[in-house]
Amino acid sequence: MTTAQVPGKKAPLLVTKEMVDQMKPGTVIVDMAAAQGGNCECTEAGKDVEWNGVTIIGPVNLPATMPVHASELYAKNITALLKLMVKDGELNLNFEDDIIAGACVTHAGEIRNQRVKDALGVAVNS
Repeated sequence: MTTAQVPGKKAPLLVTKEMVDQMKPGTVIVDMAAAQGGNCECTEAGKDVEWNGVTIIGPVNLPATMPVHASELYAKNITALLKLMVKDGELNLNFEDDIIAGACVTHAGEIRNQRVKDALGVAVNS
């Protein structure tokens, strides 16, 4: 994985064609500087290139692709938590379950989460 970049300038060349030629087939290079010319001489911006059995991945604007995946992961986690907490259409707060116990801050007027109690300076038995 290469990431060397200087804002507003061509990315420095770190991996030459000769170096790629010496790599084992199946090697993968992810050139995160592809949009600025790439750190690998074989990089083509926005493309996956195969060079003598080596795959060179040249993503462009990689940060723009992250929100989609982060949102999908967050949605999956929330869905899994809700499936754990709801049984037969009813809220089922099983405080013996570490996930439910850890996710619940308060219930029935009581602070249930130990880290919140510690942060607020609340006695353990209150």
